[in-house]
Amino acid sequence: MSDINKVVLAYSGGLDTSVIVRWLQDNYGCEVVTFTADIGQGEEVEPARAKAQAMGVKEIFIDDLREEFVRDFVFPMFRANTIYEGEYLLGTSIARPLIAKRLIEIANETGADAISHGATGKGNDQVRFELGAYALKPGIKVIAPWREWDLNSRESLMEYCRSRDIPVDFSSAKKKSPYSMDANLLHISYEGDQLENPWTEPEEDMWRWSVSPETAPDTPTYIELDFQCGDPVAVDGVAMSPATLLEHLNKVGGANGVGRADIVENRYVGMKARGCYETPGGTILLKAHRAIESLTLDREVTHLKDELMPRYAKLIYNGYWWSPERRMLQAAINDSQGVVNGKVRLKLYKGNVIVVGRQSDDSLFDEHMATFEADAGAYNQADAEGFIKLNALRMRIAAKKGRSPL
Repeated sequence: MSDINKVVLAYSGGLDTSVIVRWLQDNYGCEVVTFTADIGQGEEVEPARAKAQAMGVKEIFIDDLREEFVRDFVFPMFRANTIYEGEYLLGTSIARPLIAKRLIEIANETGADAISHGATGKGNDQVRFELGAYALKPGIKVIAPWREWDLNSRESLMEYCRSRDIPVDFSSAKKKSPYSMDANLLHISYEGDQLENPWTEPEEDMWRWSVSPETAPDTPTYIELDFQCGDPVAVDGVAMSPATLLEHLNKVGGANGVGRADIVENRYVGMKARGCYETPGGTILLKAHRAIESLTLDREVTHLKDELMPRYAKLIYNGYWWSPERRMLQAAINDSQGVVNGKVRLKLYKGNVIVVGRQSDDSLFDEHMATFEADAGAYNQADAEGFIKLNALRMRIAAKKGRSPL
């Protein structure tokens, strides 16, 4: 007999997690609590309640986490200009620590012994969910059905539903997109099917959020973003909440063909995987944030942030959001953002995000110093001679000793 009496399941209401509800009931003889998170995936989440009730679930949690997701996870990540392996804006990765946090909160509220998720044994999400859960509740038990059962195809899952009277719309299940997809307010991802061949170009009708650059408007769209302490707070002078702002940027960016990426990435579990991503709002935010930092941050602070960013990105990608090292890096990043205030003007045109202006009361740009015209003595060009000779000193000494670089 299992020692697990109650388990909290991250539940979407789809085929996989519907099977998991019954599978947990059958194999562990436990009560199942379902948790469905609205993080802006663009699909109605309330139907999950009726599906869970039909399977005998008594405790059902459906939470709107959109504002918390953007405010407490997406924006802090963008303060670091975070990008994994030069291309991936971490749309899936950054959602997992929030879901793990809420799973543990519900486990504490309901007295559950374990949590469960529908991530497969091949991917990164199992690591992200479980590392987060263990960091927040060390003694929690984790049940990962994909690592235990032998239901390894959509057909076998559907047959399991038929044999156990699990309420699933089989017609819609068969018509489901051939891709494995994940969506939230930051992005939508596509994996599997023909994308498993890295040489195959994605079909145009795969993309959901953006038009192709070829069919984007011939007239550019101009937008202005206001930043306070490193976070965007308004678009075109209109103050917006974090989730509303990101949703708005997704729409205007997608309408201009912004934010598509086709990547072969290195998963934490060891394999390479090909994925396609749409991140219109995030692509705009990254460009705008770097632009306002270029005006307001000290040179060495900027360079240090750039050196730290790949490590920070890897921590998020690999599931270490709740680790002490990520929190330490976040404290340093946040400390740098107090002066990152001002406005950035951008031109969106056929897939491109082009910075065309930036201004800030905290600007370190000195026109008197930088001008090519007469600077009235603001900068003594003769000072550069000694500066150059001092910086060349070690190389001059080495060359005199016969250590020529040629």
